[in-house]
Amino acid sequence: MRLLVICTLLAGLVVPGTLALAQDSEPQLQTTYCNFADGNQLSMQYNPSGKNQEEPKYGKVWEPGGAPMALFTQAPVVFNHVEIPVGAFTVYVVPNKKEWTLVVSKNVAAGSKYDETQDLVRGPMELGNLSTPVKPIQVALAHMAPKTCTLRLYYGNVGAMAEFTEK
Repeated sequence: MRLLVICTLLAGLVVPGTLALAQDSEPQLQTTYCNFADGNQLSMQYNPSGKNQEEPKYGKVWEPGGAPMALFTQAPVVFNHVEIPVGAFTVYVVPNKKEWTLVVSKNVAAGSKYDETQDLVRGPMELGNLSTPVKPIQVALAHMAPKTCTLRLYYGNVGAMAEFTEK
């Protein structure tokens, strides 16, 4: 009986420590939100410091944080003259020296590789230079007008912005 109590106490000490280690190895996803004037929301979930993060390569699809970002819409929105319906989507970036392209994909299957045939819309991002380099990536959604939210990505010396308008 005494041995059972000791084993139970030891298990109580070891298991939480193991769970804490497991939680540390999981990606620490962050979410940014933008609320439209009518209460509908646009949100983006991303991994700011993925262990598998690769540096962006010009002309290649980039997954900041080592995984695609996830876009969630509670109302239809328009990006680059294309309507994005209510739902969940994956988001990628294609950086180039003078322009970045934002890619919204219909493919939300966990662990799947980027598939160009699943693109819902591609559109240019406005670029600016940052005075202080930023790493890891920072992602923010900003409410700019009653029906307008902008996605802002900051990485390295680049600030990139794309506008979403509620339909």
